[in-house]
Amino acid sequence: MTDNALAERRLQIVREHMEAENRLDFDAAINTFDHPHYDLVGAGQTFDGEDEVRDYYRASRTAFPDQRNEIISLRIAGDAVITEFWLMGTHEGPLRTPAGEMPPTGKPFRIRMAAFFEFDGEKIAAERIYFDRMSMLEQLTGG
Repeated sequence: MTDNALAERRLQIVREHMEAENRLDFDAAINTFDHPHYDLVGAGQTFDGEDEVRDYYRASRTAFPDQRNEIISLRIAGDAVITEFWLMGTHEGPLRTPAGEMPPTGKPFRIRMAAFFEFDGEKIAAERIYFDRMSMLEQLTGG
């Protein structure tokens, strides 16, 4: 596969991954990984392996059942795809935080995020997500 073809394929894989998350098709999202690995840098959390990533999906969709993303931009950078996107949802279930569990507020949030999808061939090797946790918490608490 040419470098340009591989770059285009990686962009498509990231689009498929993010759309699978929107559809709550976590099997499809996990299948985009060689070995599922998420780093939520803004939250100081790491989920390594299929079981931990599935637990993350379950917990995040319990807190935000309507959670979805909207891609702003995608860029190739070496063996990675850099993604800028909006993440939004409504806080309808308990949210795990470093300070303990936050009960549902019923409030919506919308925050701008960045994710680095590192690749090994045509599979995602790791997803690192950067975001401003305080922006989310302020929207959820009205602060």
